[in-house]
Amino acid sequence: MKFLSIFILSLIQGIAEFLPISSSAHLIIFRDLFGIGKGMSANMELTFDIALHLGTLLAIGVFFFKDFINMIAKGFTKGVKDKDGKILWYLVAATIPAAIVGVLFEDPIENIVRKNYLVIALALLIMGVIIYLADKYGKNKKEIKDISLKDAILIGCSQVFALIPGFSRSGTTIATGRILGIERENAAKFSFYLSAPVVCGAVILKLLDKETWAIILGAPFTFLLGIFLSFVVGLICIKCLLKYLDNHNFKIFMIYRVILALVVIGYLLIGA
Repeated sequence: MKFLSIFILSLIQGIAEFLPISSSAHLIIFRDLFGIGKGMSANMELTFDIALHLGTLLAIGVFFFKDFINMIAKGFTKGVKDKDGKILWYLVAATIPAAIVGVLFEDPIENIVRKNYLVIALALLIMGVIIYLADKYGKNKKEIKDISLKDAILIGCSQVFALIPGFSRSGTTIATGRILGIERENAAKFSFYLSAPVVCGAVILKLLDKETWAIILGAPFTFLLGIFLSFVVGLICIKCLLKYLDNHNFKIFMIYRVILALVVIGYLLIGA
């Protein structure tokens, strides 16, 4: 794969994984509409996506390193009686629904939806409106420390929709958090926390496949460069988004998603 293609796809992943705009939809659209990474086999695409997700996973781990260490330490020593320890176990509970559905239905959904651009466009449009409305009418009455087990599970269940490209894992979880009254920046932080075990599990499952390792070993530079670039871009994006949410809402993301959805629909009509 050419360096420019690696750079662009890594840039897309690093940005779209954390912004509520759907990284999976963007990778599909940029590959098919703009020919970025054109010529890659389906297996190579999925394997390179592992590298990109591993990079953004490392970005989450590094950016929130102290938070995770604190949650793990308090979670195993004080349990749910401590506000930080409680969040650890709530994250575990919230991860279960998406993990179960992902293991059972990820491949069928991937095969059915991955090339269905109309579904992707509709998901981009619908979820864009939902994110905006959830944020506009959501109340700022809870911080992360105030999240209940019920809140965590509901947010975790919303991740299931992210299996469909276009919905966005961060978008669905942040929107659900806002509906539940979690303050904007705290909803984003909890979404980032929650992405770590989900992405980590997905990456591990892919790396257990011998065919995946054969592809990685056949192009180690491509794989490592994808990890590094998505990691750096992801770190920058997390910091910028949290700062942006201090004084801004999600309107700009709704507008972008609607425009992108219309571009995809236009592409389908012209191509037809």
